[in-house]
Amino acid sequence: MTLIDAAVQALVAARETGQAVEAALTSLDDADTAYAVQDGVANALGFFSALPEGDAPRHWKSGGPSREATLTHAPLPPAGVWRSPADARTWPFHLRGIEAEIALRLGRDVDASLAALLEPTSAASLVDAMCVSIELVDSRWREALDAPALAKLADLQSHGALVLGEWQPFEPRDWMNQRCTLHIGDRPAMHFTGTHSLGDPTFLLPTWLRHATRRGAVVRVGTVVTTGTWCGLPLAQPGDRVVAEFPGIGQAEVQL
Repeated sequence: MTLIDAAVQALVAARETGQAVEAALTSLDDADTAYAVQDGVANALGFFSALPEGDAPRHWKSGGPSREATLTHAPLPPAGVWRSPADARTWPFHLRGIEAEIALRLGRDVDASLAALLEPTSAASLVDAMCVSIELVDSRWREALDAPALAKLADLQSHGALVLGEWQPFEPRDWMNQRCTLHIGDRPAMHFTGTHSLGDPTFLLPTWLRHATRRGAVVRVGTVVTTGTWCGLPLAQPGDRVVAEFPGIGQAEVQL
């Protein structure tokens, strides 16, 4: 059994049984291996079997800790993508990490030839809408957030579910002065300003689109990418109501 096969088998078992597994038992060599595991789990569980042949998944997460870091990407299973206000009380979670984000929606198809030409300054023209999103972070590894980086990447970069607010027409914004307020349960509200790690959520578009089209897939109009946290990763508890608000853009809400 290859390293990829072993990791796929472990993650499929974790999803099917609801029991986390040991990341320490699975050693991955590099990011390409981790992405192969993502693909293997998706194929085994039929995440994207309803898509036409040659089409890329319709929902993604992408991002990184800085513009100098290697950005990472994961396609998101459609069953765990919900409109706000969402009710996640019956969804199986090991963790309930909260990331308040901005999601972007493509206004046209993108293939590999177009993706290869993109720069951060030009890629924003491909976006037709934006919304507030809440990513619920989870892990199929027993080590959870302490699992090795490649193991987390293989596990869809610790993705649990995604909540999307109301779409608004995309327009350039002063992202460094963009405010975000996060409410989790009855805790005091948390406030953030200009805290996106890349300075501008659209910065990741060229790298993400080159990744998504790397094997000839076409990223279709209407595809959504959520672009990274503004609030770090506070943990919520069962029963918490979570609301993320970005003035001028909107809000998203989920009941845990």
